[in-house]
Parts: sequence; structure tokens; C-alpha cells
Amino acid sequence: MIPVLGYEDKKVAVLGLGRSGLATARALEAGGAEALCWDDSVEARERAEAEGFVIHDLHKADSFEGVDVLVVSPGIPHLYPEPNKVIARAWDAGVPVDNDIGLFFRSLGLGEWMDYATPPRVIAVTGSNGKSTTSALIHHIFEENGTPCQLAGNIGRGVLDIEPPEDGEVIVLELSSYQTDLARALTPDVAVFTNLSPDHLDRHGGMGGYFAAKRRLFAEGGPDRAVIGVDEKEGRYLANQLVESPEDMRLIRVSSGQKLGGPGWNVFARKGFLSEYRKGKQAASIDLREIDGLPGAHNHQNACAAYAAARALNLSPRGIEAALRSFKGLPHRSQLVRELDGVRYVNDSKATNVDAAAKALQAFSKIRWIAGGLGKDGGIEDLKPFLGSVVKAYLIGFSARDFALQIGDTPYEICDTMEVAVAKAAAEAEADETVLLAPAAASFDQFPNFEKRGDAFADEVAKLG
Repeated sequence: MIPVLGYEDKKVAVLGLGRSGLATARALEAGGAEALCWDDSVEARERAEAEGFVIHDLHKADSFEGVDVLVVSPGIPHLYPEPNKVIARAWDAGVPVDNDIGLFFRSLGLGEWMDYATPPRVIAVTGSNGKSTTSALIHHIFEENGTPCQLAGNIGRGVLDIEPPEDGEVIVLELSSYQTDLARALTPDVAVFTNLSPDHLDRHGGMGGYFAAKRRLFAEGGPDRAVIGVDEKEGRYLANQLVESPEDMRLIRVSSGQKLGGPGWNVFARKGFLSEYRKGKQAASIDLREIDGLPGAHNHQNACAAYAAARALNLSPRGIEAALRSFKGLPHRSQLVRELDGVRYVNDSKATNVDAAAKALQAFSKIRWIAGGLGKDGGIEDLKPFLGSVVKAYLIGFSARDFALQIGDTPYEICDTMEVAVAKAAAEAEADETVLLAPAAASFDQFPNFEKRGDAFADEVAKLG
């Protein structure tokens, strides 16, 4: 646990008592604060009360008297579509609002570990797609190279629930826009921006608000070094904002598909090869094509971002390459579940939006595509340019019939359920084809989350043959 520092003998209200909320309450009390806890769920309040926390109704008129700060769990909206009523009450009372990410950075800078010979360093990763794989890959690279490392945030453990860092340790944080949007302190040593595509737009009031939430990781204090994916205009804009000159080595630009030039520090992948250039000269090259855990151009972008982050903390190209080759990938993200009779079964349940699905569709040829679920605004019209490798689509879930109208001349079958879709695709698939789950939709119509959807796919594949 990372005790929250700076609030000794003060009252801190905690709104939301899920995983991060309870971890925050524990860390606050470990640091000497009094946590006043509230959740609209009776069950959540009962769990907190069973741990001995004070339950404090934050809906009452006088609920913020004597409270120094309100800490909010990431799933609770604070501005759009409309502010949560408790958060609005805190504003009216003049009480600052923060989240566990802000408390983490504040406390890490005040802790005794800053007196180590090598204080802990933080790499924070954000973006629309690939941030989980990139974060896990960075963590894997440092562990494989003998550096103590912890992984937390939007993946793994809550940030305040990690172990106190060792001398020289690296902490890797995956941060969603929900987490960066509200944190009052964001001071990583290295910050990574993978890419940007439309997502969570209702939460952020549109694309501009969504980008602004991501951009805060580079503006609220600012990292010592930034790794920026520049394949979208937002990334190029952000990269430009962070440099003082073309030679500024505090920025590492990253791309998948284009060669990056200029006198700065660049890492890019083209035709399956990762290249690092500094000051116009090549410093390293890695063949990514035969790395099973990193299939497709989107994973090559993840590899470039992870490579750049590791180089920013002075790991060697050779050590990074060895770690890339031993990376097995993450569940539900281009995960090879099984190969049967020459047919590959790949689980990319995390491809919940059009951009992620497009990247998955580009990673394989001769695809039997399982798609559908609870479709997002705009549907999947934008996927048409990427359907050339799809032999047939097997559509499931609430939006199956809507998706059928949006995929042009691509052959399809309405299957409704995962069980039927896997069985149909497996019966029709031929050797050298890939049965790919890349839903391009949320899971909430049939599954509680994308993990359960991916597990259902894997379970059905396990029943074959």
C-alpha cells in the first residue's frame, strides 16, 4: 500500500467504494487521514462498514462541513453528460475534488523512497487503443531486464494498492481518460500517448474534451520525457506542443507504418521492422514479424511505444529485443486461443470500437469474423475499407442486424449468440484461415464486460474437435 501523505488529521470524503475507492480509503487512513465513505449502493456501503470505515452520507446538506477534499472513483461523471450531484455539492462548498491518481503522485513525491539512491520512476501510458498491451509490455521488458517493476492503474492493481517501491523500481501505470481527467497531480517521469480515436464521447462532451482529458497527462506538471504516437493529427499536435526545437530529445515520436525523419528521437515500424533513429542516424533495428505475442501493425505500434519508454530510462536495445520476443500478449487482445486443423482462433474481445476492430482486421488474412454486441454511436460504416480480408462475418448481439446493413457486400450470417457464431465459423473455416473475435461493440447486451465475452469465445473454441 502507498499511504496517502499530506492529509494527516484531516477529513477526506471518498465517493465510490469499488476496487479503487476502498483502496483509497485504506491508503488515506494509513497516512493518518480520516476517510468518510459513501456509495449509493447499499452493498458497497456494507462492505466498507465491515472494514471499519465511517459511512458518511454525502447527499446531506451539511455533508461537506469540515471536509478538506473529495476523492472520486473514476467511473463517476464529474462534468458530462452532467455532474454527479455529490460532486456538484462539493463545488458549491469550495471543497477540492481529486482522484486516486492525483493522491498517488502527490504521495509518491513526499514519501521516504525519494531518499533512495535511485528514487522510483513512473511510466504512465494513455491513449485510445493499445494502452493495456503497451503498459503490460513495458512492465515485461523491465522485469526481463532485472529491474523491479509494478503494473497498476487501469490494469492490474489500483495505484494506491501497490507495494511500497524498492530502490530503483519502475512503476508502470495504464491511465484511462476517466483517470487523467480529474487528477490534480500528474507527474510521471515518462508519459506515453499511443493514439486517439473516438470513444467515451458522452463522458467528455465530444472529441475535443476526450483529447483534452488525455492531454492533461502531459500538461499537469509534465513528464521528464514524452513518447508520442504521431499517426493521428492529435498526436502530431501534442508532440509539437512539447518541444522547444526539432532537436529536443525530451520527445520520442512513435509511428507504425511511416518512416519518421528529422534530427530528433524517433522510433517507428515499417514492413515489420522496428527502427530507432537519433539525430538522423539509426541506433537500432528489430524484426517484429516472427514475434507471436505482437501480431499486426497495431501491435507493432505498441512495441514501438514500449521500446521508446524503455529506452527513455536507458535500457539497451538488445535487452529490450529479448524481452519483446518472450512477450506472450494479453488475454482478449489479439490472443491466439487455439489452432485446430490449420485454423487459428484469435480472441480480440477488447476491440470494442471501430478503430480497434480495424487494427485487428488488418493483422490477419482470410478471416471468419465474429462481430457485434451493443453498437456504439456511428455504427461500423468506417470498417468497410478493412473488410477485404473477411471471408464471412458472423454477427451476434443487440446490434447484429444493424451491423449487417453496414458491411456492404461482405457475406454474413446472423448468429445472435457466441455459441452459434463459433460453431458456424468453425464448421465453415478452412486451413490457413483465422476465426477472429473483434466485436467493434460494447459487451453489455450479453456480457458484463469484454473479459467475460472473450472467455465465452475461448470456452466455445475449447469445445471444438
